[in-house]
Amino acid sequence: MGLHELTLRNFRLFTECVFRPDPAAVTVLLSPNGSGKTSILEAVYALATASSFRTTTAVDMVRTASDVAEVHGVIFQQERRIQVDLTLTKGVRAVSKRMLVNGQRPTSRAALSAVLPITIFTPEGVDVVRRGPEHRRVFLTTLLTDADLSTGEVIERYARVLQQRNALLKQWQGQRLPPSVDGELAVWNGEFCAAAEQLLAAREALLVALSPLVAMYYQDLAQNTLPVTLTYERSWTGELMTALQRSLHDDLHRGYSTIGPHRDDVALHLAGRDARRQASQGEQRSFALALRLAGHAVVRQQRGIDPLLLLDDVFSELDPIRSDRLLHLLPVGQTLVTTASPLPSGMTPAAIVDISSLA
Repeated sequence: MGLHELTLRNFRLFTECVFRPDPAAVTVLLSPNGSGKTSILEAVYALATASSFRTTTAVDMVRTASDVAEVHGVIFQQERRIQVDLTLTKGVRAVSKRMLVNGQRPTSRAALSAVLPITIFTPEGVDVVRRGPEHRRVFLTTLLTDADLSTGEVIERYARVLQQRNALLKQWQGQRLPPSVDGELAVWNGEFCAAAEQLLAAREALLVALSPLVAMYYQDLAQNTLPVTLTYERSWTGELMTALQRSLHDDLHRGYSTIGPHRDDVALHLAGRDARRQASQGEQRSFALALRLAGHAVVRQQRGIDPLLLLDDVFSELDPIRSDRLLHLLPVGQTLVTTASPLPSGMTPAAIVDISSLA
């Protein structure tokens, strides 16, 4: 399995670019900063997720003075050839995205993950430890879909029900809910609780599989035996239906659902310390790397495949000792590495590509 060819048109600074990485080993993109190395990884990531790890504004991916950007990928799963195409088109107010997998529109995020699961390390990856709960929720959601494609339906069902319940709350925001609407809200509350329980079960099962691996990788990276714990934190107490009834006044005041899995968090602790607030920068970075390595291992265990590994300028953020430790922990398989500096001495890439030769 691997990405065999990537073609870009009017994507970021590239007018046109064709990139052919080694399908089973390490390919290094070595060139000065600003030459487009990270844009290559961003394009690969976009093929796998229909999104960017650099921006939430899709127009940023479209080349200046262009109206349409294209990303095309050729992927092989054993003997099966898969063509993935992404087209970004500027509109009056937003950018429209059109994804095709072998000429067909994918029906879900899981359909993309089935084709090209991704594990990515970036300097900003430490945000999963350092910043707010939404970063840990996104990490869980992405990993759930990559590890078990069937959970894509669970995630999407919860998102649909949450959207419907929020629409009703928004409609009556700041008002007293009339009796005629009580029945409609009761229906959505029931759907909400059923979908939430499914999502909770999937998240908590994932943490059971993830936790010992995170501890192992952290201790290997940091070369210590500090206990590492991941604890799922719900945004409510007691039964969810009862909690929804208690929070109704606040929900109506705000116009959205204030409790539920979309507001939950995962507490990360090192030797009992809150890693977000009390860990050093080095500890936080090791924790973030351990989370990604553990997630990669979970996908490999549960699906029997190796996700494509993307390393964006990661070694520049690590001291030589941690760089060497990370190198020894990296999984085998197709890997794309960007760097503007010399590689760690222990890395032996199958190919080194100068980006300027592709544009």
